[in-house]
Amino acid sequence: MKVGLFIPCYVDQFYPKVAMATLQLLEKQGVDVVFPLNQTCCGQPMANSGFEHLTKGCDDLFIKNFSAFDYIVSPSGSCVLHIKDHLHHDKHEAEALQIRSRIYELTEFLTDILKVEDIKASFPHKVGVHHSCHGQRGLKLSQMSEVVGAPFSKPGRLLNMVKGIEIIDLGRQDECCGFGGTFCVFEEAVSVKMGKDRVKDHLQHGAEFITGADMSCLMHMEGILKRQKSTVRVKHIAEILNGE
Repeated sequence: MKVGLFIPCYVDQFYPKVAMATLQLLEKQGVDVVFPLNQTCCGQPMANSGFEHLTKGCDDLFIKNFSAFDYIVSPSGSCVLHIKDHLHHDKHEAEALQIRSRIYELTEFLTDILKVEDIKASFPHKVGVHHSCHGQRGLKLSQMSEVVGAPFSKPGRLLNMVKGIEIIDLGRQDECCGFGGTFCVFEEAVSVKMGKDRVKDHLQHGAEFITGADMSCLMHMEGILKRQKSTVRVKHIAEILNGE
């Protein structure tokens, strides 16, 4: 099995430790991982802003970088969902279709493809889990509270394998943090209020760390925590599962 590691541009620029933790975590599971050096933005910011017609260059490059792999894995549910829903090509649609069917968010890949049953990691802290909207409602990484059905959480299942961790209960398990990509730019006040509400829920229930499968959501909440001078920190799930 050869996996292409897709690292979103903001992770590469601001949170490289998340990328390295993802690589190391996959390698610990015996996966042959390759990081295409020419990769760049997947085009999601443009598409979210109504300019999907301008993402052809991003699509061309993504297909060129990732069409040869058995699977593509990324530590970002939102970027994965963008590729699944929006990667098309007028000349190479077959390759685009194959990529759309073979790309996975990290916890989804560990759970559904590798079927991981044991994680060699320890994290003796109280942790709040943030289920991002793209991951939960788009990729179905966890059950939605508005749906009558059996609860499940792929990130939660993996975190429960970590020694010493205490997953806290939240008042609203799947509330949006307010980031929403370009939403936080165009609707700044609404975005900040939503973020403060999401952070408050974690703080009220005693979280020492907030984790999730989307560093973009965590980045939004991290900014709020820092401005509040809180000692609570954010940590991507890959870092916890990798034993960091």
